[in-house]
Amino acid sequence: MDDGRTSFPARAGTTGPDAERAVADGGWYVDDRCTNCDVARQLAPGLIGEVDGRSELLRQPRDAAELRLLHTAAFACHTRSIRHPSRTLDPAADPFPLRLTDDVHLCGHNSSHTAGANAYLLQRPSGQLMMVDTPRWNKGLAERYEALGPVTDVLLTHRDHAAHGRRYADRFGARLWIHEGDLDASPDAEHVIRGTDPVEIAEGVTAYPLPGHTLGSVLYLADERYCFSGDSFYWCRTTADLEVAESVTWYSIEALAASLARTAARLRFEWVLPGHGDRKQLPAEEMTRRLRDLTARTQALRPRPVDFSVFRW
Repeated sequence: MDDGRTSFPARAGTTGPDAERAVADGGWYVDDRCTNCDVARQLAPGLIGEVDGRSELLRQPRDAAELRLLHTAAFACHTRSIRHPSRTLDPAADPFPLRLTDDVHLCGHNSSHTAGANAYLLQRPSGQLMMVDTPRWNKGLAERYEALGPVTDVLLTHRDHAAHGRRYADRFGARLWIHEGDLDASPDAEHVIRGTDPVEIAEGVTAYPLPGHTLGSVLYLADERYCFSGDSFYWCRTTADLEVAESVTWYSIEALAASLARTAARLRFEWVLPGHGDRKQLPAEEMTRRLRDLTARTQALRPRPVDFSVFRW
């Protein structure tokens, strides 16, 4: 989560104690380029955990199912930090796009140009798809995503995740969407969302401007079931609740509080699907209650310096 000019600070090199131990043990490891983006821990819980502000392999996979989880994390990792000392990743083990629900796939192959953010494919009843934010750009990946169906729209939640939007939109022949507040990150977008009123993108899909994380932050609500929240809020495993990314709010935490106060009562969803932070499904009524509580907590927050080190996953 950044201001469009920077990303999580990466460690240089691919050697170090972890690599040395892995070579000795003959096992998988996380190299020292890890930026603590949390993606691997979301996809391989129990195998990969946070240790001293970065991901580390907690233990080697014990069976084929755990090895698949490790490959899933490895193919999502934006620095390709999940490694084995004696083998390269087998393309045949790449699970992406990965089905999360009947309607949503996780793109995987996260990009360093979006600070390792997650991106999604939303399937519509017509069989067409929408891409929400963008994975790393690769022609072969585009072909894999297109195999699920024609992609009609690329929906950008904010400037930090806009890096590959134009290339994917051009490849798919899709419409590119962004809010005017972040338009400089994608100035040739075909559709510019303006102001703070909701905008219907397609039947069942609505954009809700949510200035705060950035001036042009937007969340996309689909079918009163899915909330693609960008970096506006996310599911936090530490607190087991919805949270805002207070320590990396670039534009204004006070603006985000006002956005939530204006918007929360209009939102009904079961899934929160953020760019950074974890995903979660709960009954819609429970999500509504938690979002109301989050709105109240956010209104009590005050501006603070950006600090990646205190972010709670």
